[in-house]
Amino acid sequence: MKPNIVFEDEYIIACVKPYGVPSQPDKTYGADMVTLVKEYLYDKASADVKDSDEEIEEPYVAVINRLDRPVGGIILFAKDENTAAKLSDMVQDGEIQKYYQVVVSGFLNEPEGEYIDYLLHDKKQNVAKVVSKDTKGAKKAVLRYEVLDELDTDEGPVSYVLVELVTGRHHQIRCQMASHGTPVWGDTKYNPAFSKNGKNHSKNKGQEIGLYSTRMEFTHPVTGEEVFLHREPEGKAFDIIDQMDW
Repeated sequence: MKPNIVFEDEYIIACVKPYGVPSQPDKTYGADMVTLVKEYLYDKASADVKDSDEEIEEPYVAVINRLDRPVGGIILFAKDENTAAKLSDMVQDGEIQKYYQVVVSGFLNEPEGEYIDYLLHDKKQNVAKVVSKDTKGAKKAVLRYEVLDELDTDEGPVSYVLVELVTGRHHQIRCQMASHGTPVWGDTKYNPAFSKNGKNHSKNKGQEIGLYSTRMEFTHPVTGEEVFLHREPEGKAFDIIDQMDW
């Protein structure tokens, strides 16, 4: 599988991560985005020096915005340690704007707004939970949202939402949307309708949810140019929206 490249230069590369593919190697030992990008860069370098005896080193690839396995969309990598450090600092300082398109079960209370919660990562269960501010280990989580559409479907009401991820916590969008009463479509961890005993479980096995990294904006940490990355969402949840709109 070759990566679907959104942007590439000497310092960074951005690709579309398919649903079900991990951002980096994990215990499943299947295909992952870091390995796929490394293979792409290695093959590219090999082609450039195919008529010489130059030895090709293993490419450096650092993931900047990890996406959960069942999430699709734009994922950004650095090609060297210096660029990786700069981009990581930019993420920490909120200098990389990250937008997601989301399909959730139910209707939101307001057409637009901001959620500010405190999340605790339960590593044993691999889930995030909303907790009180003074809980040990809790981290502040902030996102802004805008409702793009609301639809009544055979499976119940769903909303199509644009989310700006201000902070980047474990399962943040999935946890926050669920805690505010509108869990992400297809999410077997946070949406009861799609859990093992849920009424819609058979329609999604957890490899794809209605969450897509659709846009990133930032100033290039090396060249100083403005970078705008964009891909329209795809997948089962967004097909539902398209069919209902039609």
